[in-house]
Amino acid sequence: MCGIAGIYSPEGRVGIDDAVLSKMTDALKHRGPDDVGYHIEERLGFGFRRLSIIDLYTGNQPMYNEDKSLVSMCNGEIFNYKELKDYLLSRGHIFYTSCDSEVLVHLYEECGTEFLSRLNGQFAFALYDRRRKVLLLARDQTGITPLFYTLIKGVLLFASEIKSILEHPLVKREVDLTGLDQVFSFPGLVSPVTMFKGINSLKPGHYLIYKEETPEVREYWDLVYPEESEERNIRPESFYVEKLEELLLKSVGYRLLADVPVGFYLSGGLDSSLIAALIKTLSPGTRRHSFSIGFRDRRIDEREFQKIMAEHVESIPSETEFDWKDIRERFHSMILHTECPVKESYNTCSLALSESVRKNSIKVILTGEGSDELFAGYVGYRFDRQRKYFDSDVSDLERMLEDEEREKLWGDSNFMYEKNQYAFRETKLALYSEGVGEVFHEFDSVNENLIDKSKLRNRHYIHKRSYLDFKLRLADHLLGDHGDRMAYANSIEARFPFLDIDLLNFVTEIPPDLKLKGLVEKYILKKVSEKYLPHKIVNREKFGFVAPGSPYLIKQDIRWLNDILSYERIKRGGYFNPDTVERLKKIYSADGFMLDLPFDSDLLMIVISFHLFLEIFDMPGF
Repeated sequence: MCGIAGIYSPEGRVGIDDAVLSKMTDALKHRGPDDVGYHIEERLGFGFRRLSIIDLYTGNQPMYNEDKSLVSMCNGEIFNYKELKDYLLSRGHIFYTSCDSEVLVHLYEECGTEFLSRLNGQFAFALYDRRRKVLLLARDQTGITPLFYTLIKGVLLFASEIKSILEHPLVKREVDLTGLDQVFSFPGLVSPVTMFKGINSLKPGHYLIYKEETPEVREYWDLVYPEESEERNIRPESFYVEKLEELLLKSVGYRLLADVPVGFYLSGGLDSSLIAALIKTLSPGTRRHSFSIGFRDRRIDEREFQKIMAEHVESIPSETEFDWKDIRERFHSMILHTECPVKESYNTCSLALSESVRKNSIKVILTGEGSDELFAGYVGYRFDRQRKYFDSDVSDLERMLEDEEREKLWGDSNFMYEKNQYAFRETKLALYSEGVGEVFHEFDSVNENLIDKSKLRNRHYIHKRSYLDFKLRLADHLLGDHGDRMAYANSIEARFPFLDIDLLNFVTEIPPDLKLKGLVEKYILKKVSEKYLPHKIVNREKFGFVAPGSPYLIKQDIRWLNDILSYERIKRGGYFNPDTVERLKKIYSADGFMLDLPFDSDLLMIVISFHLFLEIFDMPGF
């Protein structure tokens, strides 16, 4: 729920301008259209936009402790707040609201920063200790809820979205080329990098503490799989199935907590279907709204399975039929809310889906996101099992150079993730302009320390890929630009039962051969699902939805798109080689040409969305 924005000037070098803070806060109105709140003092300004979900009448923020020595505001939900509140009441704390976020100030009083390990939720919050003059920012364990910050002249600016930070006059707009290179090279952006130079994304499972001259970022949680050599007490399969079922039921129960109606997405696949069935089990007397999207292209339409599940759980179904022309109509809005270029167009489908939720007056939606990364749901897990080495057709020299890249990235020369980075470097250099190419060594994302390689060392290959999917695909891409942004664009809060912290900690204990058994992906999840779902859903072959890419769009003769891809526009922008873009346009627009998505990179989609990003956010050329 909500959006937060703030200014902290510990040395008092810059005053807190009420008008500027108001602009920063209003930039987040789509995240919280129901109410607004402020806390302003000499060196601190908090701004809050509210989407009312729990405690509708007294739950506006900021929140305070009993003597107002602590002030906090939280974007998101603390799902275990009732248990925490009972504990805090027993310790003598006094509560003034029934809102979940009020536990933060009191729990901080009891435990200091250690209280983060006791939170089960999806959250990004700011907490100021007025006595100790300490500011604390924190983001949930998996990165469901975003939080961005920048430090300029000793002043810390932070917000739920970057467009809020850009409202402050201290902020200079400049492209971070490492962010652009990450979008080309990996599933998407990887925290702390953003598309805006100098503006950082707080990493999932981290907090920032500002109590002296320089803010310090610290980790408080990570997904840690056991090393293969560790001795473990392996239980019977039935133990893991029953425990997983128990934790999923608890997780879904938490995420049904709200003082407004709660609905759910229903794609017709295993993950959303299981969540729907668990919702029905936990609230058998309540008919809830389900939301699905259908396509005129019958090759990718899943309405047959959506209908089976809607009838199975007795939901009130709402169906959105998406036509490919809808992509171009929502493309600008997609980039405005993602605040970054994209390599696929499917976020426009997500926008259409959240629009449907809003039209039906639902504020909270449950979704099945996160399952594939935890239960070996992608084809890459099966590829890992089937191959010894992926590059039998490359030269010895090229293989050696690729091995070096993999060793540098993952600490394992035999592990391939996403693509062969050494070979892809030549593609990027051909696409970048001459000027950008000259400084490529300064922003090459392969040289960045993306992950903690010690968390991959001596791990089972399934756990290696799961960790990388969790860190590089899920947090900033699927939960960020695809999840949080596309829901909040329409003032909708999405909740993710598969990402409950207790469930995540248990997932690290499940033996890998119960996730991928033979070539059956998500085996253990299917075992749980047998109790709740029709046979036709459980045993359905995994369906990978791919929306049309740039080859489809450039054949539609769309005026704004033609302008963005024009030779002069590309040359004037200075980031890409216009001759290379022209060659790609010719290839992509040829009759019968198709990209093998998601295995091929849609290079023109990134070029199109990047130039639209420059336009929307008034970013300078190179």
